[in-house]
Amino acid sequence: MNEKDDQVQVVPADKEDETIEESVTEAEEMDGEGIAMSDYELNEVIESLCLSKVEEFIMLGYEHVTGKDIWDCVSDKYRKVGTPPLHQIVNDILSLKSTQFMNWMTLSAFKGAQF
Repeated sequence: MNEKDDQVQVVPADKEDETIEESVTEAEEMDGEGIAMSDYELNEVIESLCLSKVEEFIMLGYEHVTGKDIWDCVSDKYRKVGTPPLHQIVNDILSLKSTQFMNWMTLSAFKGAQF
């Protein structure tokens, strides 16, 4: 498997067509301590959280889950309302239950999403 396929990229809804390199200088996210984070740093944090959740799911027996799958599941609810604050994203990733994830995977399969 290609390592790049597992990487998670967070792009604000209004900048979906831009690459991460183009939007690094344009947007910054504030973390809980008031420190500005570039989009690249934000992606790194979110990717590490998703990979942590992957490790948890692997321990539960879900061996074919990727960080991208986790992010796609969590970010699916952001499509209509836009990207929430960082603390909400962190909470959504870390509190994701395997049953929620499997329900999302099932619904995505019925909708015709490619896995």
